[in-house]
Amino acid sequence: MTARALVAYLRVSTDRQGKSGLGLEAQRAAIKIFAATHGFEVVAEFEEVETGKGSDALERRPQLAAALASARKQRCPVVVAKLDRLSRDVAFVAGLMAQRVPFIVTELGLDADPFMLHIYAALAEKERALISARTKAALASKVGKGILGNRTNLGEASRAGAAVKVREADAFAANTLPLVQKLQAQGLTTLRALAAELNERGIPTARGGTWSAVQVKRVLERAA
Repeated sequence: MTARALVAYLRVSTDRQGKSGLGLEAQRAAIKIFAATHGFEVVAEFEEVETGKGSDALERRPQLAAALASARKQRCPVVVAKLDRLSRDVAFVAGLMAQRVPFIVTELGLDADPFMLHIYAALAEKERALISARTKAALASKVGKGILGNRTNLGEASRAGAAVKVREADAFAANTLPLVQKLQAQGLTTLRALAAELNERGIPTARGGTWSAVQVKRVLERAA
């Protein structure tokens, strides 16, 4: 069966992130896993680096505009790893839906139609506002108590960073599991065989490296 085409769009929010590749490999990996699992082929990839200021306007996203043009030419959807790689702004997402190009968000699956994307965007916009309000209140509280800038907070910051890494690892394992299960159903039953097939398909690990039997085992255990 011929693979269906997809145009991939990846975005990071600052120049520093763009130069370091922070976040890009994770997005690329999620898209590769999704395509491999659901019988798609990524025929073009567009990568955007922007500061966020004024970014909720298509003219400030030239790579997104190019992705849309490519998808129209290929008559296929644009795929992103997460909805916030498009935007958390409901009006901007609505404008993209009006472009008459289908969008697929890997974390939401194939069943997320334009109406659902609007709903998720509205929830994300509300969440962003709540996070901003909570952050400002927390910072004000810490400044008032003389806590902000105190080196004794390093332990708390370290624990918070570790928690983020755990959540990212859990998400990666959950995204990878369907493909691993599909390969197992095709007869690849050993960890070594699964690792070899993932490498053969060009799917990177969570850190952008190659797979080993141990890494496949960790993904299965974490997903379980």
